This record gives sequence, structure tokens and C-alpha cells, in this order.
Amino acid sequence: MVKAIWVENKEITVTGKFIKIARLKEEWDEDVDDPLSLVDKIKKSGIKADIFTFMQRLPESKPKYNFAMEWDSVAALPIKNYDYWIKRQIHKNSRKKIRKAQKKGVVLKQCDFNDELVKSIMDICHETPIRQGKLIPDYNIDFETLKKANATFLDRAVFWGAYFNDELIGYIKLVFTDRFIRTMGILGKVAHRDKAPMNLLISKAVEICAEKKSSYLVYGKYDFGKLGSDTLKDFKRYHGFENIVLPRYYISLNIWGKVILKLNLHHSVVEILPNRIIRFLLLLRSRWYTRKYST
Repeated sequence: MVKAIWVENKEITVTGKFIKIARLKEEWDEDVDDPLSLVDKIKKSGIKADIFTFMQRLPESKPKYNFAMEWDSVAALPIKNYDYWIKRQIHKNSRKKIRKAQKKGVVLKQCDFNDELVKSIMDICHETPIRQGKLIPDYNIDFETLKKANATFLDRAVFWGAYFNDELIGYIKLVFTDRFIRTMGILGKVAHRDKAPMNLLISKAVEICAEKKSSYLVYGKYDFGKLGSDTLKDFKRYHGFENIVLPRYYISLNIWGKVILKLNLHHSVVEILPNRIIRFLLLLRSRWYTRKYST
């Protein structure tokens, strides 16, 4: 269960059962200018949390604070201009797929956020329960839940859809921040993968970044650690996204928090296990899902 409080006009969420970790809900979009002041107010709020964590945002990759620190991975595409990206930054196969999408008649349109768009996105979510070997949480998601999930940041977000014969076969949601533009939702129909709608949507995102003179297009984490999909990581890499590491800090809020950091207990079991075991478990999971949902 996620709990939340407001401190210094920032929403702080707390997750975890035995180890409770607090962080900015919108840490992609907000800075922590005075960590000690914020931590002091979190302690005084009375909310139960053991550790507060925050990361520096692009382009500040040099550590600024003397707290317990680890490196966090971000998938970021440095933007110069569209021509430079299409000629110099992406893989030749990605260029071919962008041209392929255009030749097959895929059309990009900016979309208003309304019930029609949500229903079309819901069709994409309901298409298959498995993507990249993982069970998708949004499979069979209901309309209201999906609408609420996509209704965030509407004052500084845009939706673009990839259409084929007036059918939405892919979409991307872009959120504008003070430092970069980031993706917040990008999904395409498996049945239309041959038309490369996702490649075309990324090209539109780059075009928008260039027009807005945004220094970076950010596409979440680079690989999501050991559980990251090789397919998704390759997709990002082929489109020019780089693995940029940023400092993530951890500050204890109580005695238990100090013990957690001292013993390195704030990491999940998955992060501790050897890579070969994780890969084996991921393979078993993928085979299990494929067998279960193909019958």
C-alpha cells in the first residue's frame, strides 16, 4: 500500500512493508534543493518511513551531496536536431523501420485526451497479456482506471497516435519538464508490429524535442536492472538512447533506517541474486506465461 503526504509543496510517497522508503512522487520532474530541510519536515510529519531517497536530475550527473549514494540508470537521448538524430544517432535498422512505417501508410496525429482515445488505448492494452516475456499489469484494465492513469500532467503533456486505416495501432504520451521531455506511456499493437508504429512515434518525439529545443528525450530507466527486457533495451539503444547514470541518495530517517543502509538491506532480493540465476528465472517465467496464455 502506498501512503502519501505533502511537504514543501511536494508529494512524498512511502512504499514497502518491512522497509519503508519515502521519495518524491514526481522525482522525474522535481528537484530536492535542500535535502536536510525536507528530511526534517518528513520526520516531523509523523509518517512512518525509514529512508528517504532522491536522485539528481539531468543534466546534473556530478554528485552534489555527501549522503549515502548509488548510481541510477536513465535512458536519455541527447538532442541536437532531427537530421543529426536520423543520420548519426540511430541504427540503420531503425531508419529502415521508420521509412517502412511511412510507406505502409501509418499516419501520426496529435490526439485530444478524451474517452475515445482512452477506449482506443484500452484496445491496445487488452490485445495480449504478455509483452517481452512479462505479464502486463494493464491487461484487462477497466476504462476508469486507465483513464485516471493517463489523465496525469494534462497541463504539460501531449498524446500522439499512430493510425492505420483510422485504427489506433500505437500511441505515445510526452510530458514536458523544465529540463527535458520524457515519455510517459508508449505502446503499440502486436498485430501491427510489421508496420513499425513505435519507431515512427519515437521519431515524432525527437522532432518535438528539436522544435522545443529540449536537450534530452528521456525514456525511463535504461534497463530496469536485472529484470529489464533485452528487447526494450535494444529498442532504446537502436534509437540513440544512452545509459546516463545519475546520483541517487539515501538518507536514514530513524535508527532502523541507519541499520538498513549499513547492511545494504534497501535492495530487493532480485538485485542481490547473481545475473545467471535471474536470467534463468526470467526464462522460466516467460515459458510459463507463454504456455498458460496460449491455451
